[in-house]
Amino acid sequence: MSNIPQLLVHDHEDNVGVVVVEDLKAGTEMLCVVTHDNSSFKLVANDDVPIGHKIALKDIAEGDTAIKYGEDIGKFVGAVKKGHHVHTMNLKTKRW
Repeated sequence: MSNIPQLLVHDHEDNVGVVVVEDLKAGTEMLCVVTHDNSSFKLVANDDVPIGHKIALKDIAEGDTAIKYGEDIGKFVGAVKKGHHVHTMNLKTKRW
C-alpha cells in the first residue's frame, strides 16, 4: 500500500470521502486520511472511481443524508454499499 492518500475525508461524521488520485481501480486498498485530525484508516474501493468523485464510507440506505465536510450535501436516491462509488446515479442535491 502506498503512503500517499487515495481518499480524503474531512470530518469523522462524514459518510463519504473524495478520491484524490487518477485511475483508482476496484480492489485497491486505499489509504484514507481524515483531514480534521490527520488520522487515517484503510478502505477497499469496490468500483473504479474517477478522481474527484466520492466513495461511501459505510453502507448507506436510500433516503439517507450525505455528509461531507461535516455538512449535509444531499440525499441518497439509491442505496450504496461501503466502498462503492457515490455520484449522480445515487446522490442528489436537496437544492433542486
